[in-house]
Amino acid sequence: MIRKVGSLVAIAGLAGALAIGSEAAAQTAAPPSTENAAPTADNAVLLTIFFKHDQSRPLSELNAQLEKQGYYKAFPPAGTEVVSWYVMMGIGQVVTLRLPASRLREVNRILENTAWGSYRTEFYPTYDYKAVGIAAHDKAQ
Repeated sequence: MIRKVGSLVAIAGLAGALAIGSEAAAQTAAPPSTENAAPTADNAVLLTIFFKHDQSRPLSELNAQLEKQGYYKAFPPAGTEVVSWYVMMGIGQVVTLRLPASRLREVNRILENTAWGSYRTEFYPTYDYKAVGIAAHDKAQ
C-alpha cells in the first residue's frame, strides 16, 4: 500500500514538473502567424455553422443589425473557402467553410462580434472523410 502511494506521489510530481516546464515554454514562444493561412490537405478542417435567426424580429431589422455590426464585411474571412451556403427554411442559414484548423478561433471571434444578436450560432467542426469512406466501400465489394 505504501509503495502504491509513493508511486502516485512520484507520478503527480512528474506531471506537475512537466506542466510547469511546458507552461514556461508556451509563454516564451511566439505564436505562429495564422493570418490568411490557406487550408492544405494536412491541416484543413470543414466547419459547418448553423445561423439560427431570431424569428421574433423582421428580416429587415436583422439585416440592418448585421450591417451595423460589420458582419457582411467580416464573414467569410479572406483565405477561407466557402464549400456551401444554404438557407434552411425555418432555421436560418447553414454555411460550411474549409479552413486551416489554426484559424478556427478567428472565425469564432468574427461571428461572436458580428453575427450574435441577429443569429444564434452552432458550430460543427469536421474533416473530409469522403476518400476514406469510398475506399472502405470499394474494398468491401
